[in-house]
Amino acid sequence: MIQILHNSRCSKSRQCLALIENTGNKFEVIKYLENRLNVLELTELISKVGIAPIDLVRKKEKMWIENYKNKNLSSKELIKIMVQNPILIERPIVINGEKAVVARPIENALKII
Repeated sequence: MIQILHNSRCSKSRQCLALIENTGNKFEVIKYLENRLNVLELTELISKVGIAPIDLVRKKEKMWIENYKNKNLSSKELIKIMVQNPILIERPIVINGEKAVVARPIENALKII
């Protein structure tokens, strides 16, 4: 089943959700700001996307800029920071089985749907 890590306050996330709805596929919405991922879940997600943890960070977020921007952080530290502060996780993320993509642009979602 297709899953989307979704933030309803994000226009790109809403657009991606609409795209998935229009495919007619069954899907699950994961409101990751309310139901936080744990370290294992985020680590597995990063592996499915096939990127480094730093590439999943929203680097323009105020929290990142004020607290972490110029620090030399390990992958484990970055994952812990994102688990504690899920607003820092790039969105939307679409998951289909063992594959996942950051849907920016939202058309990236079509690669795995």
